[in-house]
Amino acid sequence: QVQLVESGGGLVQAGGSLRLSCTASGRAFSTYAVGWFRQAPGKEREFVAVASASGGSTYYADSVKGRFTISRDNAKNTVYLQMNSLKPEDTAVYYCARASTYYSGSRLYEYDYWGQGTQVTVSS
Repeated sequence: QVQLVESGGGLVQAGGSLRLSCTASGRAFSTYAVGWFRQAPGKEREFVAVASASGGSTYYADSVKGRFTISRDNAKNTVYLQMNSLKPEDTAVYYCARASTYYSGSRLYEYDYWGQGTQVTVSS
């Protein structure tokens, strides 16, 4: 069984930074892509970023491109999301998710394991 645990959320002022972590249990972590998604109150869950299994390929939503960076340390079974220049509209619960393939995209159905989420609140 795969478990994903997010950490690093919190309250930050606009323009500030946070780094989220997602640590996975279970085997073969380095075989699968891992993505970050977010869900704001009253809105659907949306894609943020994904890293391929090796971390060599990444893809971002247009809304975070240039501000967020996804990376992974497979030796630690951990994926990170560095968030800079945060805006109030980035406020959401952030989830990490493991895909079932080496590469993955932005669709929710491509991901089969999800964490419980961590709250990020950006004040104006």
